[in-house]
Amino acid sequence: MDSVGVHNLAIEETYQDGQIVFKEGSSGDWIYMIVSGSVEISKQVGDETKIIEVLGPGEVFGELVFIGGFTRTATARAVGMTTVGIIDRDFLDSEFNKLSSQFRTILVAITHRFRKMLDRASDYSTRIEPRIPKALSLVFKDRKSFVRAYTDNISSGGLSIRAENPLQPGHQFRLKLKVPGKQEQMEIKCEVVWSRKKEESSPEKASGMGVKFTEIADNDLRFLKKYIADQSGGK
Repeated sequence: MDSVGVHNLAIEETYQDGQIVFKEGSSGDWIYMIVSGSVEISKQVGDETKIIEVLGPGEVFGELVFIGGFTRTATARAVGMTTVGIIDRDFLDSEFNKLSSQFRTILVAITHRFRKMLDRASDYSTRIEPRIPKALSLVFKDRKSFVRAYTDNISSGGLSIRAENPLQPGHQFRLKLKVPGKQEQMEIKCEVVWSRKKEESSPEKASGMGVKFTEIADNDLRFLKKYIADQSGGK
């Protein structure tokens, strides 16, 4: 295939139908090109997997991470028997560095803006319940120790947490949330929907993570809904 040769492929990898090439939220900055077969690009939005597009032979994917330097923004999965080539990194670095510094800055800015658009689209899609900006105290356990943190906003279905070292999307954990007017802390089982590391943060979007509730006591859920309704003026 002529289109393959011009991309200076370092190695080729073959995936069975349904195998994941890379997962949303994972690290790694390889750029891939499809030699044969197809690759489905999808993003997790709440409980649903949203298919963004299906790519075919000759098409390239994974380029946003190489340019922007952040974690994977979507999941890439093989559709049928699929062979992909990894584009040679030395070639990519050489070609990228040939660009003027001004043009490189523009490309990086575009990828970061696109990443923010994806985050906002996912955030809005998961907001079925009313959500209010509120700083409530909570405690959760990360990989090593217990962490005290605060919410940025909260709904009866989930919340966002300010954290310098957020957990990865898909990670499940329990947190203890202190809600004004309730004597006991609420213990809630959660799953991380999105995360933003410190190096990916901005003045408008602090580092942290968004979580959805996967298990909450009925009485706690009723109390939380009433609290949110009261804070939002009963709307």
